[in-house]
Amino acid sequence: MNNTTFTVLAAAIGLAFGAAALADSMGKPAYDAARKSIAADYKAAKAACDSTRANAKDICMAEAKGKEKVALAELAVAYKPSVKARHDVRVARADAEYAIAKEKCDEKGENAKDVCRKEASAAHTAAKADAKAQMKTVEANQAAGEKTSKASETATKQIAAAHNDAAADKRAAEYAVAKEKCDAAAGTTKDSCLAEAKARYGKS
Repeated sequence: MNNTTFTVLAAAIGLAFGAAALADSMGKPAYDAARKSIAADYKAAKAACDSTRANAKDICMAEAKGKEKVALAELAVAYKPSVKARHDVRVARADAEYAIAKEKCDEKGENAKDVCRKEASAAHTAAKADAKAQMKTVEANQAAGEKTSKASETATKQIAAAHNDAAADKRAAEYAVAKEKCDAAAGTTKDSCLAEAKARYGKS
């Protein structure tokens, strides 16, 4: 599963129900109507999946559920905008992409399937880490804007820490992918592969 695939999935899911996020806010009647519309869309998508079979049905259902979750998260932003709500949209998209990617991996065999799932997990970890770092950055900047220069210095440190945490999470996920790829080899080749992975990602 490469980055292009995940980008395409993200775009597809984001566009499917992106309209809800266009408004800055909305009233309760409009919110309730939008929720009913999302529920109806999910019901129709789920019904469409019934005409498919086996793994194709699993993928279809993952896509339908993912679109629903993203749509509800985007609706929450439109209804009550906040830093946390926007973060939840990013997480919903990451979760949806991950669920779809895992189902697509089931079409592969043996080690290719394991590597595919590790790559999907790594992409999921990276997306969630980026979402968290972005939320922390916005929160820190907002806090700094409301307080003194000392608070601004603290915000800078918090932002740096958030991005360092995100980088650490990504490296851990990438290392897991590298180890899984090594399992396709055996003997000294596998040992060399693992040693190289440990050296590349600073593992002892």
